[in-house]
Amino acid sequence: MTSVNRFRQSYQEQSLSRTYKRIFISNFYFHATLAAVLFAAAGFFVLMSGCSAKRQHVFVPSLSSSFPRGTILSAAEKAPVSFETMINDLAEARVVYIGESHTNPRHHEIQKKILKALYRRKPGLSVGMEMFSRPYQDVLGQWRKGMLDQKTFIENVHWYANWKHDYSLYSGLLDFIKEKNLPLCALNIPFHIPSKIAAGGIDSLLPGESGHLPEQIKLDVAAHRQYLKNIFESHHRARLHYNFKNFYQAQCVWDEAMAQSVSRCLKDSLMVVFAGKGHIIYGFGIPDRAYRRTGAPFKTVIPFAAGQSADLSAADYLWVTTGGPAGPSPH
Repeated sequence: MTSVNRFRQSYQEQSLSRTYKRIFISNFYFHATLAAVLFAAAGFFVLMSGCSAKRQHVFVPSLSSSFPRGTILSAAEKAPVSFETMINDLAEARVVYIGESHTNPRHHEIQKKILKALYRRKPGLSVGMEMFSRPYQDVLGQWRKGMLDQKTFIENVHWYANWKHDYSLYSGLLDFIKEKNLPLCALNIPFHIPSKIAAGGIDSLLPGESGHLPEQIKLDVAAHRQYLKNIFESHHRARLHYNFKNFYQAQCVWDEAMAQSVSRCLKDSLMVVFAGKGHIIYGFGIPDRAYRRTGAPFKTVIPFAAGQSADLSAADYLWVTTGGPAGPSPH
């Protein structure tokens, strides 16, 4: 049975109204489709062919070279660099964005390693996370101050209703944030807002929902729009359920809202932001939009699974990793 059918059966057994079921299924299609588009946007459908040895490397066309797992590639140097060299450079920024494939454990290990290294240099740093929406900011404050155990925290942030991914993937990061009492900023808007925009456009939101929209929504970044349109049109599910205008509005609202959160939470010290790589790649999503608001210099790091071809300009640093578990993401 497919995941969609399981969801449908579950809601039928609970005797929910037909209207509610339509809303639920629409949200599921949006998040699964957007996950596929962002997955592709991050370069993850450009698979290398050939022997297993090649699948242990990332090929960089601009350098005409392949690099093994564990390599950190610098866009500025156009060459591999050490972890310490990367950290020294990141520590000079005001905001550091670290991407992820949500279900890849290695990516979360890398995020924690970078966060710990930056904390040793900048103990006053703060953290922003895509995984939480703004209404839960008070709960995040209770967590980092040690006021909640893990079970209560998971329940109070409605983790499996909102983010849905296995909490254990993020427990290392969140435990370190709690251990060091690091300021933790909820970046996201309520998760149902982007899906509603994708289905009906910004103007279709109910009056109470429009209050979650960011103050600025920039829809005229031609390169970003064309980039996502090319990928969107290659996905049958996206074209079947959404028109691109609404879909692109949803993506921009999502990125602008998180960029606005970064600008509001950014203080005098370094801020480290964790988000899906589709929100970070090429700076199109959160980074450029936050920079427009703050003028604060930033750096980006994207873990990139071996067995693929990579564009070195996608981020300031690409970290070659193992692949992660397959399957659709809820986001």
